[in-house]
Order: sequence, then structure tokens, then C-alpha cells
Amino acid sequence: MKYLLTALLCVGFFSGAFAQKYFTKQASIKFESEAPMETISAINQQVVSVLDSETGDMQWSALVKSFRFDKALMQEHFNENYLESDAYPKAIFTGRIVENPPYDEDGEYAVVVKGTLDMHGEVNDVEIPAVIYVRDGVISASSNFSVLVADYGIKIPKVVKDNVSEEVKIYVQAQYQAL
Repeated sequence: MKYLLTALLCVGFFSGAFAQKYFTKQASIKFESEAPMETISAINQQVVSVLDSETGDMQWSALVKSFRFDKALMQEHFNENYLESDAYPKAIFTGRIVENPPYDEDGEYAVVVKGTLDMHGEVNDVEIPAVIYVRDGVISASSNFSVLVADYGIKIPKVVKDNVSEEVKIYVQAQYQAL
């Protein structure tokens, strides 16, 4: 399944020569929900991401069930009650870097990525601040941003409103390899 997803992303995203294309299947997405009673966090280190350095097009795809929690019960509730991962198995970001940095020059470049985030059956336009790093020809990216769970149709029962935040912090990181 993992290889099929990777192949489909590559076929669907790439066209033409591969000189400007970068890929990883080990990007990471971490999220934190800081509420009055507890902080909930999870990480997914099997995220697929592609980057076209010529156009600035970028795509991320994460299997929801690949998020790992410290407590098994939290993971079960996340998949069954909140993200409903059987019905909505993936979270997908598709976007473009607004002002594409020079990928042939070492440096740290603050950028904005505009696109759509498709999660839990809801698609929203997003504008995400990010940093592109270029070091000795290696390209990596990171970003920190927040989403409102209500924007993605995720309901928080009143009984746990002090345990789950309505705003979730998202942290992403990737190190790309040229194709």
C-alpha cells in the first residue's frame, strides 16, 4: 500500500524531465493539541512529499493511521472518533511556493506556500509560512502553523472540551532527494 501511494503520487505529480523534481517518503508531521487539562501530541514519520523546484509546486500526503501517540487509547480515539481514518484515510496538502527561492544557492529562505489542505473530507484554502533550506545541494523544508478543527468538520464532544483544543499546532519537516 505504501509503495502504491508513492507510485501514484509520482505518476500524478511529475511530468517532463526530472531535473527539477525532489521527493521524500520520510517527511514528518507532528501535531499538538494544548488544552487546559492535557496536551495531546502525535507524529507521523512516513509522510510522502514532492517538490518541483522549477515551479514551486509542492504536495504532501499522510496516512492518518500512521500518526503515533504516547498512549494507545489516544491513538484509538483519534482514528475512530475524531479523524475517522477508515472513512478519511489521508490528509493531503497541495500548493505552490509564492516566491520560489534559488535552489542552487546555499541559504535559508522564508517563503509562503498557498494551497489547499484536504483532511477529514473537508478542503480549505490555506496560506502557510515555511522555510526552505539549501545546504550543499540538499533541499529541506520546515513549517509551523495552526488549524482549527472545526474547519475540517472535526467535532469535540463537550465532555472532553478541556482535554482537546479547538486549535491544533502543526509542525512539518522534510529532507528531499533529487529524482
